[in-house]
Amino acid sequence: MPRNVVALARPPRKAHVEIVALSVEQARALLAAAASSRFEALFILALKTGMRRGELLALRWDDVDLDKGMLQVRGTLRRTREGLTFGTPKTAASRRKVVLSPTSMAALRRHQVRQDEERRTAGDLWQDFGLVLPNTVGRPMEPRDLLSDVYRPLLKRAGLPPVTFHALRHTAATLLLAEGEHPKVVQELLGHAQVSITLDRYSHMTPRLMSNAAALMDRPLDGEEPSSPTPDSG
Repeated sequence: MPRNVVALARPPRKAHVEIVALSVEQARALLAAAASSRFEALFILALKTGMRRGELLALRWDDVDLDKGMLQVRGTLRRTREGLTFGTPKTAASRRKVVLSPTSMAALRRHQVRQDEERRTAGDLWQDFGLVLPNTVGRPMEPRDLLSDVYRPLLKRAGLPPVTFHALRHTAATLLLAEGEHPKVVQELLGHAQVSITLDRYSHMTPRLMSNAAALMDRPLDGEEPSSPTPDSG
């Protein structure tokens, strides 16, 4: 061919995807509505680790170390033509270690006790897949059932708008960035392949981060003493 006709085409513009996330007050309302329920640990993990729905439903107890306060994201649960299928996360970065907060660890311990009771109640009906968040007989939970039977009713009970489950992942990221966490840390928590993805996706947080940076520069240049670390700050 005498010329590359593809070079004459105009590539489509990258569509802007609006990030929908809960406010601090809304996130607290969701956790309050989920408190003491069978799915309390699921929503605590969703909001405090930013794990995807499929990653949460594929999480196994072998992936969780409550003594060290850590879990590993090593799988995901998907609905395919063959049915529910366990697979690997979509990128290498998605296979990651997540440090758990004290409240997350406490919720998982309570959940473990509750699950042991469910196992005894189910008796021979229990099918042990080793899952942290299975259905009531130990099998993988249908992701669509989680949305229709658990998540959407929970939003109504908490008086919240009908946001997607993925909004909980966005909430985890925006709250961390708003608290001044480094974008690189947020990237690794979410399992993004590059920090540029995190910065691009949550660019609406940039003005607030820049304001924080501007305020911090007053300390060294205007002679303000940095705050002393507390004894238990590590």
